[in-house]
Order: sequence, then structure tokens, then C-alpha cells
Amino acid sequence: MSFIIALLSLLLRLTSAASPPPLRPGYYSESCPEAESVVREVLRQAMARETRSAASVMRLQFHDCLVNGCDGSLLLDDTAKMVGEKLALSNINSLRSYEVVDEIKEALEIVCPNVVSCADILIIAARDAVLLSGGPSWEVKLGRKDSLTASQEASNDIMPSPRANASSLITLFTKFNLTIKDLVALSGSHSIGKARCFSIVFRLYNQSGTGRPDPLIDPDYREKLDGLCPLGGDEEVTGDLDSTPEIFDNRYFKDLVNGRGFLNSDETLFTFNETTAYVKMFSESESEFFEAFVEGMIKLGDLQSGLPGEIRRSCRAVNGRPVEEVLVATKR
Repeated sequence: MSFIIALLSLLLRLTSAASPPPLRPGYYSESCPEAESVVREVLRQAMARETRSAASVMRLQFHDCLVNGCDGSLLLDDTAKMVGEKLALSNINSLRSYEVVDEIKEALEIVCPNVVSCADILIIAARDAVLLSGGPSWEVKLGRKDSLTASQEASNDIMPSPRANASSLITLFTKFNLTIKDLVALSGSHSIGKARCFSIVFRLYNQSGTGRPDPLIDPDYREKLDGLCPLGGDEEVTGDLDSTPEIFDNRYFKDLVNGRGFLNSDETLFTFNETTAYVKMFSESESEFFEAFVEGMIKLGDLQSGLPGEIRRSCRAVNGRPVEEVLVATKR
């Protein structure tokens, strides 16, 4: 316990007088000009093996950035002294494609060793996952450092449940200076990918403890979901998050309007007064959705903890030096 207190004290002393350096486009233009093209090519190869990799990789940015900023802490494996975020409630048996990030990092270490952070890899890869799935592209701001630790507790305290409603999601996003429009647009990340039956069985058979299905689900869609996720069935079976799960488009919002949202946290966006108008707007205009999504992703990527960091050689572990030594070196 005394070690932890001393470490936290050191962190506070080192960060009290310093703020993180500004992120900027083209950060690696001189130190590693091939960085972004390497990320895109490795991701393209991963998607050729499994299209779902795009959605899985994109989700990593959300789960990383909302917990102490975009610092790659999500990628750290547990150690004897640290329980990280991979086994947090919203991540365990849910997040995937960590191996794709490993492949990207390995490729970058060959081209330009010890230059590109794992935190920046997540930002670049999320953008490219959208682009390679038919969605918009945007210029990413880079220059992040990788965290020196991770916290399962922090992730459990912050990340929302699939059962969350729009009101609780608004409260969460407001803490990060993200607007209601940002919330709805970023929820459009569910335009691609799948989710487990585990996340929706309560909607199908016991919504709000009633012993009945969610009355907001379109009856034909509910019948389809009943077949996919029968009561007492395999909750690891996955279903499509929208009706075009491999194409990044505004179909997700059209499905919400028609009562065909897979997750409760999705469908509630259409039924909650403060979010309904944005769902309708994005369902009617894909360009409006794309523009708002890009803006939201940039704002999400701007979240930083301000804590010292490093450029990890492996995204799964901090570099070999003791944590205290890295903290002191970062301050110099």
C-alpha cells in the first residue's frame, strides 16, 4: 500500500506543473512518414481475413479514450501487480481484435522502431476502419504517449452497460464535454459489427423486470431475435447491430426509427425526447451523420489524462524499466 501511495504522489507532483503536448496532424511526417499507410495496410489485410475486424478495432478507441483519456491503457495485459481493463465488465468477452493491433505495432516497429505509440495506433486504426467500411475519412491528430498502467476499476466505473438508457448516456458524455449530438452520432459506430445475445436477452424476455419483452421492438424483428437468442440458449451467439453490418452507412439510424435497434442503449436513442431529433436527422441524411460522426471522433480523440507516458515496444506491456524510473525520465 505504501508503494501505491508513493507512486500516486509522484504522479501528482510530475503532472501538476505540466500539461500534455498538443496533438497535431502529421505528427509522424518526419519521424515515421509511412506510419499511417502501414496501419491502413495491416488493417486492410485483417479485414480480408475477417470483415468484422473493422468494427472490433474501431470499438477499441471508444473503450480506451473514455477511461483516463486516449492512452492505450486498454491494451495492457494484467500483471501480478496490476489488474488492467481487458477484463472489465464492459470489455470481457466483448472486445476483440487485440491481435490486429499487435500486428500493426509489429509492422511499425520494423519500419520505425520506438516511434509510434499504441495510443496513436488506436486512433489511426479507428479512422481507417470506418473508411475501409465505406464511411468517411478525416485527418487525425497524433502525438499521444502510452500509459504506464491501467485500471479495471476505472473502466468499470465509467463504461456504460448495453442496458443503459439515453439519459444515463447523456450524463456520461457530458462529463467529457461531449454533446447530445456527439452521443447520437458516435453511437452510429454500431453501423458496423455484431453484439452478443448476452446483451439483449433481458430485452427479449424480461425488460425492466416485467417478465415481458421490450414493447418498443418491432414485432417481426423481435421474432427474428427470439430465434437467434432463445431463452436459455447460448448467450455467446452474435447478431448484427444493424441490417448492413459490414457497411458504414446511416442504416443504423433507419433501423432505430423502425424499432429494429439491437441493443437497448441504441433503441432508447430514438424513444428519448432529447435524442430523437438527431436520430431522425441522421436517418434522413447520411452526409449529416458522417459530418457529425467525424466531429465526434475528433473530440473523443482529444481526451487526454495528462499523465506521463512512453512509447511502448509492445502494446501489451510497459517497457522494461521500473514505473518510477519511467516517470522521472518523462519529466526530464
